[in-house]
Amino acid sequence: MLAFALAVIATVPAAAQDLPAQVGWRYDEDWSVLRDRNPAALPDWIPAKYRPLSADGSSWISTGVEARARYEGYQNNLWGSAPAPDDGYLWLRLMPHADIHAGPVRAFVQGIAGYVVGLETPPGPADQTGVDLLQGFGEAVVPVGDAMVTLRGGRELISLGSERLVGTRYGPNIPQPFDGVHVIADVAPIRLQLMRVDPVAIGPGNFDDHASDTRSLTGAYATLQPGGTGVDAYVLDFRNRNAQFEQGTGDEHRQTVGVRVFGERGPWSWNWELMEQFGRFSGEPIRAWSLGTETAYRIEPVTFRLRADIISGDHDAADHVLQTFNPMFPKGKYFGELTPLGPSNIVNVHPGIDFDLGHNLTIGFAAIAYWRQSRGDGIYGIAGNLLRAGNRSDALHIGDQQEVVLNWHPHPLVNVLASYSLFEPGEFIRQTGPAQTIHMIGFEVMYRL
Repeated sequence: MLAFALAVIATVPAAAQDLPAQVGWRYDEDWSVLRDRNPAALPDWIPAKYRPLSADGSSWISTGVEARARYEGYQNNLWGSAPAPDDGYLWLRLMPHADIHAGPVRAFVQGIAGYVVGLETPPGPADQTGVDLLQGFGEAVVPVGDAMVTLRGGRELISLGSERLVGTRYGPNIPQPFDGVHVIADVAPIRLQLMRVDPVAIGPGNFDDHASDTRSLTGAYATLQPGGTGVDAYVLDFRNRNAQFEQGTGDEHRQTVGVRVFGERGPWSWNWELMEQFGRFSGEPIRAWSLGTETAYRIEPVTFRLRADIISGDHDAADHVLQTFNPMFPKGKYFGELTPLGPSNIVNVHPGIDFDLGHNLTIGFAAIAYWRQSRGDGIYGIAGNLLRAGNRSDALHIGDQQEVVLNWHPHPLVNVLASYSLFEPGEFIRQTGPAQTIHMIGFEVMYRL
C-alpha cells in the first residue's frame, strides 16, 4: 500500500485549484464544476471524476475509489482487562463508487471490501464486512416553491453536524450506513433534513449486511447558516429493543432535542452543542443530557484548541430513572485518534495544539483528562458497551491521556497518518480492576480518487 501511494505521488501532477473537497461519504462532491473547464489545465486523474453522458452536460458520471491500510497496535488494552490486552492488527478496505446524474435524477452506488488481519479476538462490525454494498440510493431533485427538495431512498452514510450523535463511523475500518428515506429541503440559507432510517447491521461475511431489526432512527435536522456563523436545531427519535446499560437491558425509546452553534470569525472558531434526552427504558423514564464544546484560535502556523464535554451518567442503577446519555451513532474518533472511552458518563478537558510544518505536513499534541460525571454509573466504550461498572468505586477520576498525531498530505489523492497515544489510569480504574497504562499506536496510508 505504501509503495502504491508513493508511486502515485511520483506520477500524478499537482491538483488544480478550486476543485471539490473530498469527503468521507463521497456523494456530496459535485464534480459537475468541471463541465466548462479546460482539460489541459487539469490533473490527468480528473477524467475519472467527470465524464459527460449527453451533449449539453446535463447527464454525467463520476467514478472514484478509496483504498486504505491502517495498522493499530495496543499494549495493555483496556488497562490490561481486554480479552487480548496486547494486540496488533491491520485493517484493509477498498471502496469504489459511481455517481450517475441524469438531469434531476441520480443514482449513487458504493461498494466495500473490508477485512482485518491479525486480530486476536473475533472481528466486530467495525472491523470486517467482507464484500458488501456500503451505499446504494436513488434520488430526485424537485422544486417546491422557493425550495429545492431532494427525495432520497436506499442505503447511505449520514453525517449530521459535528457527528456527536449521527456520524459515518469513518475512522474505524467499516463505516456505519443506514437504510431508509432521507428528504432534504434547501432554501438558502436554511437546510432542513427529514429522515426515517434503520442502521445497517454489519456481518463479517460477503453480502450479509442488512437493516437492523432492533434499532431505528427518525429525525428532523435544521441548519441556518447565513455566513460564517451557523445554528443547528434538531429532534431525533431513537429506538433500540435490546439496549444495555449498567442499569440493565431492555427496550429503549429515546428522544434527543439539541442545538449547535458553530462558526468562525478572524482567528477564532467554535463548535458548541447542547443536547437533552428523554423517553423510556424498560418502561421507566429517561432523563439525560450533554454539553460539548470546541473552541480554537489560530496564529499562523499554530492552532490552539480547547475541547470540553460534560455527558451525563446514571445516578443510581437501582432507581427507576435512567440518566445515562446515549450518543447513538457517534463518529469513530470521538475523543482523539485512539481512545478506549465513549461519550457516556464523562467529564473531560482536552487542550491541544497543532503546528503546520509546511509541505502539507502537520503535527498535533493533545492532553485529555477524564472523570465520571456520576458516581452511580460506569464507563462505556464508543459502541456504547459497558467497560467497567461503577458500583465498585466512588472515585471520579478515570485517567489521563496524551496523544501526538502526525499527518502528511503529500498529494491531493494521498494521505499518511501516524499517531501515538497513552492512557494512564486514574483512581477509578485502579479501584475496579487491572490498571496498566495503555499504549496505542496507529499508522495509515490512504489513496482516495
